[in-house]
Amino acid sequence: MNFVKAFFLSIYLAFKEIIRNRGRFLLVALVIALITLLVLFISALGEGLANSNREYLANLDADALVFAKRSDFIIPSSRLDRSLAKVIARVPGVIDAGPIATSNTAILLGGDEVLKVSLLSAEVGKPGFPRLLAGEAPVSQQAREVVIDQNVVLRSGIALGDRITLRSTQGTEDKFYDLKVVGIAEGSLYTFQPSIFVSYSVWDTVRTKSDAEVGRESTTINVIAVKFEPGAEFDMVKANILTRIENVEVADIPTAIANVPGYSAQQNTVQTQAVFTLLIGILVIGGFFQIQVLQKVPQIGVMKAIGASNAVVGLAAVIQIMVITVLGVAIGGGLTYVFSLNFPPTVPIVFNGTASAIALAALLLIGPLGGLVSVIYAVRIEPLKALRLS
Repeated sequence: MNFVKAFFLSIYLAFKEIIRNRGRFLLVALVIALITLLVLFISALGEGLANSNREYLANLDADALVFAKRSDFIIPSSRLDRSLAKVIARVPGVIDAGPIATSNTAILLGGDEVLKVSLLSAEVGKPGFPRLLAGEAPVSQQAREVVIDQNVVLRSGIALGDRITLRSTQGTEDKFYDLKVVGIAEGSLYTFQPSIFVSYSVWDTVRTKSDAEVGRESTTINVIAVKFEPGAEFDMVKANILTRIENVEVADIPTAIANVPGYSAQQNTVQTQAVFTLLIGILVIGGFFQIQVLQKVPQIGVMKAIGASNAVVGLAAVIQIMVITVLGVAIGGGLTYVFSLNFPPTVPIVFNGTASAIALAALLLIGPLGGLVSVIYAVRIEPLKALRLS
């Protein structure tokens, strides 16, 4: 019973002070809201940057990628012969294998405006070819047809059935190629750029070439996407591939993503920024509530002198901290949602539910952590010293 009385008394004291000094507490809540806004946007920026690097690889219908040996699992550094895909498809534990070739090009949008895109070659129906949302795949190797991912649609307004013009550097000259859009694929961002998919023959014609490559047909690809049989273990299939094929390396999809140039360093930088922002939040909240306690030392002394227990004083301080933190996080979350509605598709901001929930949980924890010192100080105040009678 005494505990219940102490609990409700603590609530009364906490809210009484908040209402009495509402301007001061609202200001702190707004500071927490800004910290929340910053943390959520840093989290979303990290997810967006990661997604811009890994979306195509993460959506691959494959269990592993085969690289050239000593390529360090970096796709642009890997060079394989296209015929290896058929050999790998016959390895025990492998269902299918598809060659993937990468390059870059630009879509002319009118005037001087262009959209830079990743030019990818993947065989229809093989691992590496994206899932179609609309339309169909190119009908043949020679067909001047292209599948664009939905990011191209969002950034350019190109629609199914349109004809697009690609600009590519061949030697020292720019060449232009007209292709018909026959399909739209799911999001396939690769190295921060939207992707378009063509047959290998068209890819070899359109891709950027050096002077030595102009006029020469190629059989070179970058990597081979491999899909395993159900229940097959990665290590077993990897050993089978390495036993039968020389000068190759095998990596699972997470390893391939982690080795995308700049990916790991980028994520570490963003995560470090988020951690330091949370630390700043702890210091701000802790500093404010410490000042609050210092300003009301005589009042706390009077309360203790007339019989208020340490539990009541400490719990009232904790309730204040939690209420202000929740209010600030709620305001910050609402502002984040409003601002997120107006971002253009070119800004790499992606709000992931899990990542945002973790960020919000961390923000709700920094309030009690930041105010912990002030709570301990309030509990340890002695009535006589607070009233200067000792």
